[in-house]
Amino acid sequence: MTLPPDPGPDTAPMIRLEGVRKSFGPKHVLRGVDLAIPRGSSMVIIGGSGTGKSVALKCILGLITPDAGRIEVDGQETGTARGAERDAFLARFGMLFQGGALFDSLPVWQNVAFRLLRGALKRPQAEAREIAIKKLRRVGLSPDVADLFPAELSGGMQKRVGLARAIAAEPEIIFFDEPTTGLDPIMAGVINELIREIVVEMGATAMTITHDMTSVRAIADDVAMLHDGVIQWTGPVAKMDESGDPYLDQFIHGRAEGPIEAVR
Repeated sequence: MTLPPDPGPDTAPMIRLEGVRKSFGPKHVLRGVDLAIPRGSSMVIIGGSGTGKSVALKCILGLITPDAGRIEVDGQETGTARGAERDAFLARFGMLFQGGALFDSLPVWQNVAFRLLRGALKRPQAEAREIAIKKLRRVGLSPDVADLFPAELSGGMQKRVGLARAIAAEPEIIFFDEPTTGLDPIMAGVINELIREIVVEMGATAMTITHDMTSVRAIADDVAMLHDGVIQWTGPVAKMDESGDPYLDQFIHGRAEGPIEAVR
């Protein structure tokens, strides 16, 4: 897929990948990924396990260096920043991790305010705590949760704490890695609704990785299907069911006219 030229700075994508390739030894994970995520939109990337979704995310963050290709965030190529410039780059991102990734030894409020207590985003402790409690309220948790420890919370509450941490520093870009994994359908619906509301409120650009098609329909403006190392299909979520792509159809509906190998 060839991306169109940028129409101008006001409408240029917030995130752009062009020809991104990454291999690990003989395993070719990304084989030339082209993707543009519009500013202020919510993009959901779907695909089978091991197709490279997390690798693409880590390449954007600069945690993995691509073998080839170009990645831009807000018009600037990533991977070249160092020191304070690198810290400023990472400060633009928030992240909700698949497993929550809360620090067991820290109370909830310090988990939420983790980035506000150190580094480029450091605030006075009292201010950081106040922001943490405000964000906890935003995700439906009362202030008395602030001094509890993660082990004292249910899985759904831990996920909400992770979401509060992701938005604590008012990031421009938020990544969600399998945000409903391990949650029952009711709590998954709550998290999906919170994500959608918060992304719209903040005007953030969001990128979500998920296998949960209910989440896709609840969260996405646009969907990209990553398969065999490339973007197999991309388009508005409303057009997903009529894509005409057999592999995407199988992924969405759990069916295909032939074995999976026949539609790759």
